[in-house]
Amino acid sequence: MTVLETKNLTRHFGGLTAVDAVDFTLQKGGIHALIGPNGAGKSTFVGMVSGRIPASAGEVWFNGRDISGWPAHKRMRLGMAYTFQITAIYARLSLFENIALAQGTRDRAAATKALARVALADRIDQVAGDLSYGHQRLLEIAMGVAQAPRLLILDEPTQGLSESEIAGFNTLIRSLAGDTTILLIEHNMDVVMSLADEITVLQRGAVLATGTPDEISANRHVQDAYLGRETC
Repeated sequence: MTVLETKNLTRHFGGLTAVDAVDFTLQKGGIHALIGPNGAGKSTFVGMVSGRIPASAGEVWFNGRDISGWPAHKRMRLGMAYTFQITAIYARLSLFENIALAQGTRDRAAATKALARVALADRIDQVAGDLSYGHQRLLEIAMGVAQAPRLLILDEPTQGLSESEIAGFNTLIRSLAGDTTILLIEHNMDVVMSLADEITVLQRGAVLATGTPDEISANRHVQDAYLGRETC
């Protein structure tokens, strides 16, 4: 079953084309990684998918429905959750209050369950701003999980994490993949190669390649893009 599909998705910023006519299909289940050099258009692409950035052209389909003109909050109600590249929590509120805002309900049992998925249930009444940076990233993931999404989009989730925190993140994402489809935007290639079932590579706003981790690793054009050379 196709969860997400984009058709000719394009975004111009003045004379710059940040995303160039991207056709993309994401099947239900598993983990799909979106990678590419800095400036490849990854965050702009997922911003359009999530409704936070308007598209200049093209369509976004979610679970068989054209949601191209829908705002972000309507897409969330359909089952799309998004965590930001820069942590976006409510620092002055407790973990419970953060989860309650994400869920739209003050169900403490449900909040505890969401926090347990990221091993933070014992801190439910702690002020979020007092958490370490790594735990704040985990809280943001819990806020996404709390929405019981059909699609969870994670934008650079391991940015700023220690090696031990990344190992814990990998375990967490594998456990979540059984419940929801995950689209992972990530620079850490060790994380990508260990987690992803399929990878799409963007270069200069366009799709360069899609395939399994082994196929992407062996792709000469992908190697050239990451080494900064021109592809043929």
